[in-house]
Amino acid sequence: MITKNDKRERFKRLAVYRTNEVLKRLRVLGNCSNRSAYEYTEEEINKIFSEIERKVKEVRAKFHFPKEKEFQL
Repeated sequence: MITKNDKRERFKRLAVYRTNEVLKRLRVLGNCSNRSAYEYTEEEINKIFSEIERKVKEVRAKFHFPKEKEFQL
């Protein structure tokens, strides 16, 4: 049986790992800002960060709002 403490430890281990992976990928994305190597428009940058911000809000909401439950009387 999985205990509450096991779930907590598994969450902490995976959350740290996955958060560090996201941060690493953001640093890699930041490499695209080098104007001597890449050409981009303000519109493209806004589109990228709008999508990232949208997804962050979507994922954050999963932690704050209960999942939809089946209707019951």
